[in-house]
Amino acid sequence: MPLHDSRRVSVLLGLLFGLAGMGSSSAAIVLPTMADDLGVPIGVAAWTISLYVLMLAVTTAVYGRVSDLVGIRVPLLVGIGLMTGGALVASLAPSYGVLLVARMCQGAGAAAVPTLGVAILSTRYAGEVRSLAFGRLAGIAAAVSCLGPLAGGVVEEHLGWRAVMALPILGAAVIPFLWHTLTGEGTGARLDVLGAVLVALTAGGLVLLVQSPTVGAAVAVVGGLLLVLGVPTVALWVRRRPDGFLPVEVVRNPAVIRSAVAAAAVPAAWFAQLVGVPAVLVHVGWQPWEVGALLLPSAAFALVVPRIVGPLLTRIGAARSLAVAGLIASGALVLAAIGTSAVLPVVLVLAVVLVTVAFGLGQPALSAAVGDAVDEDVRGVALGIATLLFLVGGSVGSAVVAGLGDVIGVPASLGVLAVLPLLGLVVLAPQLRRTRVPVLVS
Repeated sequence: MPLHDSRRVSVLLGLLFGLAGMGSSSAAIVLPTMADDLGVPIGVAAWTISLYVLMLAVTTAVYGRVSDLVGIRVPLLVGIGLMTGGALVASLAPSYGVLLVARMCQGAGAAAVPTLGVAILSTRYAGEVRSLAFGRLAGIAAAVSCLGPLAGGVVEEHLGWRAVMALPILGAAVIPFLWHTLTGEGTGARLDVLGAVLVALTAGGLVLLVQSPTVGAAVAVVGGLLLVLGVPTVALWVRRRPDGFLPVEVVRNPAVIRSAVAAAAVPAAWFAQLVGVPAVLVHVGWQPWEVGALLLPSAAFALVVPRIVGPLLTRIGAARSLAVAGLIASGALVLAAIGTSAVLPVVLVLAVVLVTVAFGLGQPALSAAVGDAVDEDVRGVALGIATLLFLVGGSVGSAVVAGLGDVIGVPASLGVLAVLPLLGLVVLAPQLRRTRVPVLVS
């Protein structure tokens, strides 16, 4: 197994991951200009972000399961094709309706990157090499995502909002450098299509329900119905097809579920700040590029985090690393609440840096915890389900700030969210008690 290429592969995957994330972080900056150009209210224009996140979340498990069956190469190529094609159509969209469809395709394609990128590293490497690779991927992804608002602001100023929509097209240029890394092998089994549809609809209901504070009661009703009907239906289908799309050994694996639920608090903190901090600063007169510049220190720290993450994962294990990430995320939200309340740029810089560190540690810790907890033939779908819950956490963060922020203010909503990582530690507690810290002999 070519362990010597772990640095190159993880950096390329992190770049691809970051460009996929830039599809939301850069687009959010140009919403006012886009809404004005297409003649729609800003609240309606926000659907371009919500639908992107919805498709990103609900299709992650599909890519994971397909990779178990046919290997990684085909689903990743399909995903990148959808992401780049959707970005191109979005940049040329003649109407708001066409833009929405393009953004949905873009999100459905981008979902391949986080799940399959982690699956590549899980399959290709082991031990400390894999921990370092996970950390490097998360660090590069976080750095590129942090640059999204700045890139979006600069590109909009010089080329317009349509050019911002096209930024994820750059992801296609990464694939040739990863080609020999992508495997074409799988179990060869057929895809449980009905199971995939049921899981996707149920996941869609969960995301819609979470996003409903920002988009209205009708969406909440639709999301609630999909969730109420979907959960028991999926449960019945899993009993009937225990080796189907959602293998019973994944659903009943406590390490997978606890780790994913606890880790979801980290992207909640991340997206809450990406939405809340720019909203407050733009309200007091900052320009979009100035807001983006505020995130530059966090991008720099994101590149340093991998040097810490790999050794930490090896030393204290995935579960305890998740706990540390949760504590850092909670502290970052408290600082963000203080910084947005008094508009203190230095405090906000520190808050964003800390949440970047939490993300850079939490995402690889989740990948390691899930990868170690399941057999190789279901690793893809297990990582897909974990990534789904991870992304739902991001939806919770953005929805709470956007929805509750209108009622109690952005600072207070950030403070409320600071409790979420602590609740994640409660969920993770049984896993922490079972985990033994490795004894390192010098």
